[in-house]
Amino acid sequence: MSDVVLSVEQIDVYYGASKILFGVDLTVQRGRTLALLGRNGAGKSTTMKAICGIAPPRRGRVAVHGKDVAGRAPHVIARHGVGYVPEDRQVFPLHTVEENLTIAAKPGMDGARGWTPERVWESFPLLAELKTRRAGLLSGGEQQLLTIARTLMGNPDVLLLDEPSEGLAPIIVQEIGRLIRALRETGVTIVLAEQNMHFCLGLAEDAAVIDKGHIVYANTIEALRADPEVTSRYLAI
Repeated sequence: MSDVVLSVEQIDVYYGASKILFGVDLTVQRGRTLALLGRNGAGKSTTMKAICGIAPPRRGRVAVHGKDVAGRAPHVIARHGVGYVPEDRQVFPLHTVEENLTIAAKPGMDGARGWTPERVWESFPLLAELKTRRAGLLSGGEQQLLTIARTLMGNPDVLLLDEPSEGLAPIIVQEIGRLIRALRETGVTIVLAEQNMHFCLGLAEDAAVIDKGHIVYANTIEALRADPEVTSRYLAI
């Protein structure tokens, strides 16, 4: 069996008549974490949406476990093992934390239900104290934790995290970093879209840099860290 869980091949994505992604390629190995890095507006979120079916590619291939899912409906792609944590969280505001988890619960591709509410309370102690609170009353950081937990309730093989640290208090950013490290240890494959390379150090093994809709660099995160020309040209604020 191939170790490639997710493969993105030469995808072009448009918003209306505007072309946003130009021949984007990504390969994510089983159990590894890939950091997709770039400035605001570089194409990170569009890449994530293309993978999960929200912004279907007009050209190219998105393969999950070797099966092309490009252009399929988001719920179909989710059933193939892709979990998506959007940048804007999108919790169900009138439902409690626990109800948000229940809504999203489904078995993984192999029928496993490794993620249950009980496991969430153990892994997300901050949420355990808030299980009966309406999601719309949570802080931004608490909503981010809830969105990650809700996605995990679908028992995904590939977890897409879109800007999980953006605009959050340092204590929540630290908690999200801890969670990503813990998820790595369980074998979950992760794609982490971020502007902040320093947040990804110690979390990701691999890195790809996107700029103006093009992948301009792909290597290990340590190789990127040691390449000041690339970081200065494409990642410096």
